[in-house]
Amino acid sequence: MAKQMTLAEFRKAFANLKQQGRVPTHRNGPTGIGQTLEQLLGLKENNIALPDLRQIELKAHRIGSTSMITLFTFNRKAWRMRPLEAVRSYGTRDADGRLGSYYTMSRTPNSGGLFLYIEPSTISVRHISGQIIAEWPLSELAERFMQKVPGLILASAFSEMRGDVEWFKFDRAQLLTDTWPQIMRNQILEGNILVDLRLHDQITRARNHGTGFRVREDKLLSLFKSVKEL
Repeated sequence: MAKQMTLAEFRKAFANLKQQGRVPTHRNGPTGIGQTLEQLLGLKENNIALPDLRQIELKAHRIGSTSMITLFTFNRKAWRMRPLEAVRSYGTRDADGRLGSYYTMSRTPNSGGLFLYIEPSTISVRHISGQIIAEWPLSELAERFMQKVPGLILASAFSEMRGDVEWFKFDRAQLLTDTWPQIMRNQILEGNILVDLRLHDQITRARNHGTGFRVREDKLLSLFKSVKEL
């Protein structure tokens, strides 16, 4: 379980971290920045809990990075086709011959003819033939997002490589709170939120790893109505 930390304690700890200047990563690879931040703050590898603001997720961000991060997964009552039928109709085979649908969806049709279709109150995955594969009410997506991420502390750092070691200089932390359905719709329309289909054929059923709603790191601030410097 993560250590409990108040917002005032976080501000103090992060200010001290900024004064340290550049620090070497505690783990190689993409997750190194998050691991390094949590260890330097004295947290276990888990979300930070700020009791005065409910559960607040802590995310570390490399300044300038446009990598995609998963906001949440959501499949409840979304499928308009049986998932196994969708895989067999629109899936592709991997190097091992396994049939699957592992696509990052945008408003532009992909190689399989699948794309995101946006209406005033819904978002759906469709095929260019007109077939609807899955559909979500935007109000339910916003509710899911607010349940999963009621608030977010985004800690940003400059990154540089020194030989084989990545070093970070933590520069700022921002508290992000409040979203609504129109924000979700606008960010999908602008191509900042994408949808990942992640399922494959298991002969009698489709193995679904969760449909992921993902955002570009540098667009996270656009998902919230309130942004406060810490």
